[in-house]
This record gives sequence, structure tokens and C-alpha cells, in this order.
Amino acid sequence: MKTINKAIIIYSVAAIILATPFVAMQFTYQVKWNLSDFIIAGISLFFTAFLIDIILLKVSTDSRKFIYISIVLAVLFLIWAELAVGVFGTPFAGN
Repeated sequence: MKTINKAIIIYSVAAIILATPFVAMQFTYQVKWNLSDFIIAGISLFFTAFLIDIILLKVSTDSRKFIYISIVLAVLFLIWAELAVGVFGTPFAGN
């Protein structure tokens, strides 16, 4: 697969994930995001997509790509969980 196609797929996945709450807001009142929520989620998702794209371009071995991408995704999920429900109790917590 060409590099440009991989990048399009990576950034498209980030855009679809970001669009999911927006679509859900049209059908239910249980999803309540404001502009700052979308901005923070967008920055997080697209920065993660950027890092994954760089890893796929620069790292040569598949095992190292897997490890680095796993670390990037784990950090994203931990930050997302902290912002959503305050798993670690930092001042950035959503509660």
C-alpha cells in the first residue's frame, strides 16, 4: 500500500472518531459536547494520527512499529479516560 493511502486512512479514522459524538448529538440528548470538547478531542486524535503516520514512515522494523504505535495509543486512551471521567484525579478531569 502506498504511503499516501496509509496517511489518508489514518487521518480518516481520526475524523470518523471525531464525527461520532457530533452525529450522536443529533439523535440523543445524552451526548452533550461543546466546542471545547471537539477542539480538545480533535487535537488529541489528529496529533495521535500524526505520530502514527510518522512512526510508519520512519521506523523500519514491524515489531518496533507495533510497539511504538501501541505506546502512542495507550497514552491517547489514558489521556482520554482522564479527560472524560478523571481516572487519576488531576485538575483536568471531566468530573
